[in-house]
Amino acid sequence: MNAPFDNSSEFSRVHIVVTGRVQGVGFRVYIHQTALALGLTGWVRNVGWDKVEITAEGKRPLLQSLVEAAQRGPRGSRVDDCHVEWQLFTGEFSSFEIRPSR
Repeated sequence: MNAPFDNSSEFSRVHIVVTGRVQGVGFRVYIHQTALALGLTGWVRNVGWDKVEITAEGKRPLLQSLVEAAQRGPRGSRVDDCHVEWQLFTGEFSSFEIRPSR
């Protein structure tokens, strides 16, 4: 007998740290709007003066689209580095939010 189909492997989690001119240019709002449009869950927040941290969950191709958006950034931003770490899906988020700066 075959095991039941498990589609959880198509879901993933990504942690992104973007460094550059990413504050005062609407970066968090840009990521928030992008994540909502993609149907992702998680959060975004400022870290220090030149970093934005993002944790998102959803289908891997949609997360890849978020990574690409983070690498581009909104108008007026400058992305110097975008560190991407793929992680296991947890399902802990129910929405995508902008968190307070750390």
